[in-house]
Amino acid sequence: MTTTPIRILGIDPGTNVLGFAIIDADKRAIEVLEIGVVTFTHVGAEQTIKLRYIFEQVQDLIRQHKPTQMAIEAPFYGKNVQSMLKLGRAQGVAIAAGMVNDLEITEYMPKKIKRAITGNGNASKEQVAGMLENILHRKFNGKQFDATDALATAVCHWFQSSGPLKGQKSYSGWGAFVKDNPDKVKK
Repeated sequence: MTTTPIRILGIDPGTNVLGFAIIDADKRAIEVLEIGVVTFTHVGAEQTIKLRYIFEQVQDLIRQHKPTQMAIEAPFYGKNVQSMLKLGRAQGVAIAAGMVNDLEITEYMPKKIKRAITGNGNASKEQVAGMLENILHRKFNGKQFDATDALATAVCHWFQSSGPLKGQKSYSGWGAFVKDNPDKVKK
């Protein structure tokens, strides 16, 4: 029995640099179709111009690759309110681009993404990228953390929604796991 892969667009939103990744995933494998960044380099441009550019670029990615699902990283709380507002707007226009194309959209908190990929919700961007290299058996450009963060978002979505982690019990720590799975502990 063959299964049709699910095509997922992962987004790490930003107004100056937006990371994206397109994957095909099924029960056997995850294939990275494209990974990269959308950059906006016009210094001093109005926020509305940046947001329109993000919307158009995400629309182009959707038209080109025809994903059925979008996974997007949620803005995290920071001390700079203006940065948070800008990031939230970038996320909003990326979501709008997905909505007008009838994509199923899921938002993930950064800690959940990091935990799904590395097992540690406080992992660094370098650790996330390194674990993705191990999971996907592929090297990534170490300087494009916005792109690998988008890839982590897509892979997290696969794991959570359809992949190997779907339906698995969550544990609060090692002790809870051992209590429920004594047969898996070497003595």
